[in-house]
Amino acid sequence: MVSNQPASGGAPSAALDADKGAVPGPDGKLRCPWGLSAPEYVAYHDEEWGRPVRGDTALFERLSLEGFQSGLSWLTILRKRENFRAAFAGFDASAVAAFGDQDVARLMADAGIVRNRAKINAVIANARAMLDLPDGLTSLVWKYSAEDAPAPRTLAEVPSQTPASKALSAELRRHGFRFTGPVTAYATMQACGVVNDHLAACFCRG
Repeated sequence: MVSNQPASGGAPSAALDADKGAVPGPDGKLRCPWGLSAPEYVAYHDEEWGRPVRGDTALFERLSLEGFQSGLSWLTILRKRENFRAAFAGFDASAVAAFGDQDVARLMADAGIVRNRAKINAVIANARAMLDLPDGLTSLVWKYSAEDAPAPRTLAEVPSQTPASKALSAELRRHGFRFTGPVTAYATMQACGVVNDHLAACFCRG
């Protein structure tokens, strides 16, 4: 997410000046300020965040990582992303849905990921819930896309949740998903391009 604090694919940075607009990077291109706050963020901001993502596995990964990010820096999750992919079978929902107690124990012993039992159990539960969705996760998430609102000019204008993210969160919960509150849902929407929250002057806005 991009708001002042990223949440999935998030834009980092409660530490950043919320009134800041896009700033020039080393190449002279204007970017959202969080995209220059750490080296790992540059490629993520330029090539991934806010670009449309479709496909149930890809969306399940992002939703899962946004859940793990809750209460943490998105940078922590980004740096561990390959470890998460290895630990959770590439976020293949059928494989994750079959995880049992031994897998939970394995994941709790894996220093390469965030070892939070509630979040690990949520990913497994969400994989099972996802397999029961009548039209798949992509259809459910993208149902909440809408015409772009006016482009935010500063980080202060980027919301942490919206009526659409509240509705998405409620629908996910109805289907049995966990750790998918309105903020996490909105971070997923931002990360997957369901909404475009690049700042107005950011070169990625177009």
